Amino acid sequence: MGTLLIRPPGHRRDVTLRPAATAMVWIGDGHPHETIAVPGVALGDDDVLVAVELSTICGSDVHTVQGRRAAPVPLVLGHECVGRVIATGDEGATAVDGTPLRIGDRVVWSVTISCGTCDRCAGGLSQKCRTLGKYGHDRIGVHGDLTGAFASHVQVRGGTAIVRAPESLPASVLAPASCATATAWAAVARAARDRDLDGAAVRVHGAGLVGLTAAAIAVERGATVEVLDPNPLRRALASRFGATCLDRDPDVVIEASGRAVSQALEGVATGGTVVLVGSVFPADPVPFDAESAVRRLVTIAGVHNYTGVELAEAVAFLAGRGRAYPFADAVGEVRPLAAIDEALVAATAPDAPLRIGLVPGR
Repeated sequence: MGTLLIRPPGHRRDVTLRPAATAMVWIGDGHPHETIAVPGVALGDDDVLVAVELSTICGSDVHTVQGRRAAPVPLVLGHECVGRVIATGDEGATAVDGTPLRIGDRVVWSVTISCGTCDRCAGGLSQKCRTLGKYGHDRIGVHGDLTGAFASHVQVRGGTAIVRAPESLPASVLAPASCATATAWAAVARAARDRDLDGAAVRVHGAGLVGLTAAAIAVERGATVEVLDPNPLRRALASRFGATCLDRDPDVVIEASGRAVSQALEGVATGGTVVLVGSVFPADPVPFDAESAVRRLVTIAGVHNYTGVELAEAVAFLAGRGRAYPFADAVGEVRPLAAIDEALVAATAPDAPLRIGLVPGR
């Protein structure tokens, strides 16, 4: 049965959903998700309502339900998602490329919601906006109930970077773009600001989806890349994303595991760059030898999330040179949205796939 939209006349932005949208609400540690029905939404002038095609479970979702990451409750988790536009606010919305979005467009969107006018947004740090909002991280309420990807629909608010998704790419490739792929793109792009990656030696710590994606992107820029991970299955998988072995100290180290910061800092070559991308969850303090970093002329950079332009570039990579890599295999399981609790447990297993997908209505 399709979704019937009933839009009242005039300037109201109420959209009624028949059947009602559903969302999986997390209410706190030790509690199963609760299913709520959302019969309608009030769209802001430049909001977009998206029907979810597929969402995927990210590591931060797992950390939240495990109590390793603070989050306001109740909330709808999930921020890796692909879907279709089914309604827009009165003023419409535009994609990152500046073209207007239309009903039926297949889209992905940024995890962050930015004002676009504060000093950070003006300075190119929209992912650190002074009034930042985040899908799957903010409590339901003032901005409605469809605030995360673990739902049948998402209310994509004005200030979100939205990118059209190619029809030719599987949903399993596109859903992680709004976190893993775009973050990896931002990490490699940050490294490339310091040196040409063509001919460079790059080491990636962590063979999760961010690390493997960073490896493939760096290979496509001409680098020789090795991926280190304690899991032998993940190390073997890295070769499919272009990884090999280095015969010299790396010019660039991308730390995408959150567990090898000291090794990353110690292992980079003189004059090299270390990009820290995996260390955003509470962890033990890491000793820092400032003298060594100074004497070796090491540049240390942090990457957290990404800009709208980087999201668009990441999607373009998936649609282009990225087709040579097995991104479609990253989603090893697809489960019904209603089975979210079992899926989250499965995502913590040592042999879990890179991503587990969730589909509404299955």
